[in-house]
Parts: sequence; structure tokens; C-alpha cells
Amino acid sequence: RRGIDTIVLCGISTNIGVESTARNAWELGFNLVIAEDACSAASAEQHNNSINHIYPRIARVRSVEEILHAL
Repeated sequence: RRGIDTIVLCGISTNIGVESTARNAWELGFNLVIAEDACSAASAEQHNNSINHIYPRIARVRSVEEILHAL
């Protein structure tokens, strides 16, 4: 793990690729941060479902600005 304990995720598609990566990383014990405004899905409904219902259970959801400020 090279001392890595936190992963910041973003990408396409919020509810498929990003979500499956997030679930896998969470199962491996990583802390997760999802860059909400750097993710996209085929529809706003799909994006919002993952952001509002799935990710809060396994990650912190933040804006890119908030993430950059925290670095």
C-alpha cells in the first residue's frame, strides 16, 4: 500500500466506474474522498443517486475546490 491510506476519486461514470472503484477501495480499507463536481454520469438522476445515497455510506463527498484547499 506504500503508506497510502486515502484515495480521491473522480471520473466517468459516477454510478458505474467510479462507484465500483470506490466500493472496492472501501472494502480494502482505504479512506475515500469523492470529487463530486469532477464526476459525471449518463443522467443527473444516476449521478445524484450515487452522490446522495451510495457515497455518503463509504466516503466523504466534496467539491474539487474543497479538496484542493485541504491539500
